[in-house]
Amino acid sequence: MATSDMFSDLLHNLKVGETASTVASRRDEITKALNKDFRSKDGSVDHRLMIGSYGRHTAIKGVSDLDMIYILPPGLRSNYASDTGPRRVLERVRDVLKARYTNTDIRVDQCVVRVQFKSNAFKFEVQPAFENSDGSFDYPDTASESWKVTKPRAEIEATKECNDRTSTNMRHLARMARAWKNANGVNMGGLLIDTLVHRFFGQTDDYDSAGTGSFDLMTRDFFEFLKDEPDKDYYWALGSNQRVKVKARFQPKAKKAYNRCLEAIEEEGKAEANKKWREVFGTSVPLKASESTRSFDDTEEFIEHKHPVDIKYNLAIDCSVTQNGWRPASLREMLRGNSPLLANKELDFVVTECDVPDPYEVRWKVLNQGYEAERRNKVRGQIVASNRATGRYERTEFRGDHLVECYAVKDGIVVARDRLEVPIRASS
Repeated sequence: MATSDMFSDLLHNLKVGETASTVASRRDEITKALNKDFRSKDGSVDHRLMIGSYGRHTAIKGVSDLDMIYILPPGLRSNYASDTGPRRVLERVRDVLKARYTNTDIRVDQCVVRVQFKSNAFKFEVQPAFENSDGSFDYPDTASESWKVTKPRAEIEATKECNDRTSTNMRHLARMARAWKNANGVNMGGLLIDTLVHRFFGQTDDYDSAGTGSFDLMTRDFFEFLKDEPDKDYYWALGSNQRVKVKARFQPKAKKAYNRCLEAIEEEGKAEANKKWREVFGTSVPLKASESTRSFDDTEEFIEHKHPVDIKYNLAIDCSVTQNGWRPASLREMLRGNSPLLANKELDFVVTECDVPDPYEVRWKVLNQGYEAERRNKVRGQIVASNRATGRYERTEFRGDHLVECYAVKDGIVVARDRLEVPIRASS
């Protein structure tokens, strides 16, 4: 498959798709309910603004948070000017939407009213706000009992300007960056991604008019840019120049993505190239027909086919390797020390870090790869539950580059994930 065709298919597969019509319907119904209460208007869908990734047109399939500003009537500003004003206006919005959606989980969450739809596995975060003369908005914050300023229109305009200047490549790269963060468990917010993409195009014009045939080089250079970024607590957001928080270090996984890009470019035109691109961008990358003539049952499952994926928390796993008569060892430490992992070892996979708020479910995937797995017809790869209270117990059987993934599923959405490569080199 040609590079241009592969990236064209990837971008097509990342489109929000049919979800867009559902989002539009929900957005309109929410706006109608609020306009009826705040403005005594029936059927009006005015006075709203979609913001966030969806508003900047950089969202991809699986998007689970829809951010929306409802523009309050300016004449009500004095009614909510006191310390209790922020909470009162949010509670009013909550009550209006509860009356509209009686069987939906709707609650105030500091600065927004969260509307969690079960049937679509996504939530609207509705932010009532007063518009200012400069196009910014004053929004309520119950934590500080005050009104704060946000400038989403400036962020939308900066995205559009950069996108126009780069022949739509800004949004293409922003969407591919989201695919990377979802496929590899990178905890990055959408505004941070768009800000970094904006900064990337600000320091090079090499790809301002590039077509998909050059996207392999563009993504390679983008991940090189990311891996070399210094550690920061925050960036200044594109357009608004407001602080956007860095939730976790992204440089190590960007370095891995950069190396995979180099390998994929080296294998251009071969089936192996698409597999490498899949490691970067996930299952939205089409696979080239396998050149293998071996017969085996392809039992691998993909979490993306079972749940939307929208990474927003941190998850890390490790594995304790044990053998009779030997002290347990960390698999990650063994790999860092280039110690071989042999067959007939006990493996105890555990979650070592997870900041997903309760409740959530943990799922695992154990995939056997390579000639020996196919010969024995033991590829596995199904999505399964934990088989121990602390995680997942396995045992090494045969050589191959195996893979274990772990997923945290909350409200039907994969919100955190991690993977651990398990290279078994020889029998003991």
